[in-house]
Amino acid sequence: MSGRISARAASFTESVIREMNRLAVDAGAVSLAQGFPDFESPWEIRAAAIEALHEDISQYAITWGAKPLRAAIAAKTARFHPGWIVDPETQVTVTCGATEAMIAAMLGIIDPGDEVIVFEPFYENYGPDAILAGATARYVTLHEPDWSIDPDELRAAFTARTRAIVVNSPHNPTGKVYSRAELELIAGLCQEHDAVALTDDIYQHIVFDGEHIPLATLPGMADRTIAIDSMSKTYSVTGWRIGWTIASPELSVGIRRVHDFLTVGAAAPLQAAAEVALHFPDGYYAKLAADYRARRDRIVPAIEAAGFRVHQPAGAYYVMTDIRDLTDEDDVAFARRLIADPGIAGVPGSSFFSRPELGRHKLRFAFPKRNETLDAAAERLARIRAVSR
Repeated sequence: MSGRISARAASFTESVIREMNRLAVDAGAVSLAQGFPDFESPWEIRAAAIEALHEDISQYAITWGAKPLRAAIAAKTARFHPGWIVDPETQVTVTCGATEAMIAAMLGIIDPGDEVIVFEPFYENYGPDAILAGATARYVTLHEPDWSIDPDELRAAFTARTRAIVVNSPHNPTGKVYSRAELELIAGLCQEHDAVALTDDIYQHIVFDGEHIPLATLPGMADRTIAIDSMSKTYSVTGWRIGWTIASPELSVGIRRVHDFLTVGAAAPLQAAAEVALHFPDGYYAKLAADYRARRDRIVPAIEAAGFRVHQPAGAYYVMTDIRDLTDEDDVAFARRLIADPGIAGVPGSSFFSRPELGRHKLRFAFPKRNETLDAAAERLARIRAVSR
């Protein structure tokens, strides 16, 4: 029995997204599987990281984050969302990426037997996070073609045991941007049932249609929202693992205690460099969104021309597609075949659903930023019809 793993760990698999990316790399395929910015991070923050190493910023920062970085997070929050005033001393916790932020938040506020509402399709971490926290995930389906919420379904998901709801906007994997009306519905139900909203806001600066509205800024939600963000997508530093939570002082106590014993703290020199990024001018963020919009407007037509059914993403950099016009195979078989020929990788849609059958006819693609990657992707997408069926 020495090889036995825990029942919790046995209840989920490794990341399908990263598995598909590894298969693509091994096969020499163009990977549109894992979502990461395939372009250089800004030189200013790399220079700041180098300077931090030269200055020997090599020891632990304060467990919940270096003070200058927490102050910069609070200042940037107020700058982009006027009226949202954050105390960096009691409300900001710096973590090892948004991934740690989410699990630390769940472990910090959830007890075994609590329930967590998760919209599906969902980013694949949320289900395992709930399991690791000892919670039961209750899934609410977003309905095609616009990935809308059925208000009655959402109301029915809330029970006396509901502790939290996860809201990701812009949304991975669909590119949905939640409307104010949808957020107001969620806010009202959180207040009615005394639940906490866990908001994954890491794509907030990549919005093409609509606007990013932080749930914490809605009436009655400031003290019952844990907002999660990170450096990764906005500044193209996914390997730095610098994220954070913004929450009430009371909720932050739980997050900080778990974070302390989970990772102790994020890398000190990279925290120093991250502070520099958070002072970038507004033009940086406008250009980021414009650049991704241009890539969306190029790759989505190529995916449609290849024979996929597509709903135009309003934010983030993902496209969820329907494969039924191309193949009778399920999503996993078709995804693996495309890696082999014509050499392009997506993610099987079933990995984003609690009930795999809901995603058996879907693939998710991430759209790249480099022109050469876009060129290669478009060329291989154009060959899909010839190898399908």
